[in-house]
Amino acid sequence: MSVSVIIKWGGQEYSISSLSEEDTVMDLKQSIKSLTGVLPERQKLLGLKIKGKPAEDEVKLGSLKLKPNTKIMMMGTREESLEDVLAPPPDNDDVVNDFDIEEEVIEVQNREENLAKIARRVKDYKVEELNPPREGKRLLVLDVDYTLFDHKSCAETGQELMRPFLHEFLTSAYEDYDIVIWCKYRLHSLELGVTENPSYKITFMLDSGAMITVHTPKRGVVEIRPFMKAHLNREKDRELSKLAQYLKEIAKLEDFSGLNHKHWERYLSKRQQH
Repeated sequence: MSVSVIIKWGGQEYSISSLSEEDTVMDLKQSIKSLTGVLPERQKLLGLKIKGKPAEDEVKLGSLKLKPNTKIMMMGTREESLEDVLAPPPDNDDVVNDFDIEEEVIEVQNREENLAKIARRVKDYKVEELNPPREGKRLLVLDVDYTLFDHKSCAETGQELMRPFLHEFLTSAYEDYDIVIWCKYRLHSLELGVTENPSYKITFMLDSGAMITVHTPKRGVVEIRPFMKAHLNREKDRELSKLAQYLKEIAKLEDFSGLNHKHWERYLSKRQQH
């Protein structure tokens, strides 16, 4: 059976349909090279995983169970493009780390693609403001699914699937941040009662019409443990309580650019020790 994928790179899309399920990831990379000029060893294919791990070059495409015309974002730079970037500046004999330079080039490419996506959404999507933003407050965007709400477990009411300490968390966060709720279906947010609580206000809500996929490898996203199987985990889940403390700590900072949210629990632990 043939495999068809679409490679997104450098603001363009490249269609590949000449491969079969018996071909490997390396065969795919060779096909990408013929279209883009990016060598296989300089290609990073985002989202191409098997059993939760990046697919190795020898993995057969059939085992990845790709849907027809699956879109795969590639990060990578042509050799000839790197030559100018990697060349040392005049009268400078310092050694240049080509991996650092490549990451900078890739970041520029991704930023341009992300800004184009955002521009299209800004043009087409209408935000319904529930409460006006407050001057001097940072914006906190919260995902609903598995963060605030277990949307797949069985329950008689939405309240049974609400994450513990939700309203206490939002009340604390509202002291320092304007709050946005991001979910595929606004019904989930309404079931939680977050628009009627007197202790905090939601600035606006976003649904699937505003969603785009962007990659923020350095900063911007705080990942917490997913809230699943609410009927089993409700009594022991304390994630939002800890997250509220982290947000309170970093609210004291003037600049967030130096934070690595990936290690938010470590940061919180160190601050609490002082």
